[in-house]
Amino acid sequence: QVQLVESGGGSVQAGGSLTLSCAASGDTLRGAAVAWFRQAPGKEHEFVAAIARSGGATYYGDSVKGRFTFSRDNVKNTVSLQMNSLKTEDTAVYYCAAGRRVITSALTSRAAYDYWGQGTQVTVSS
Repeated sequence: QVQLVESGGGSVQAGGSLTLSCAASGDTLRGAAVAWFRQAPGKEHEFVAAIARSGGATYYGDSVKGRFTFSRDNVKNTVSLQMNSLKTEDTAVYYCAAGRRVITSALTSRAAYDYWGQGTQVTVSS
C-alpha cells in the first residue's frame, strides 16, 4: 500500500513558477508509474504528466507540454512537477497518482492508477 502526499501548491501570478512534490510512504515508487492529474472547478480531471514504470519515458498533456517538467527521485521516493510560465487556466487542484500495473497506453487514464494523494491547490492569477 502506497500513501501519497502532495505539497508545494499555492498562489502565483501568471508567468510565474511553482514546484509540486509528491512524497510516497509505505512502499517504494520504483517500478511504479506515477502521474499528475488536475481538476479545475466545474471541469473533469485532466491528465498533466506521467512517468512510465520503467522510469525512462515521460509524457505530458498537450496543454502543459514545454512548460512543465516531471521528474522522479528514487532515493527520496518522491516525484516533482516543475511548472513554469503558469497561466490562469492552470488553476486547479493537482493530484499525484501511482500504480504498478499501468501500461504505457493507459498512462493518461485515471482509472489505471491505484493510489492517489489528497491534492494540492494551485491558483494562478492574472
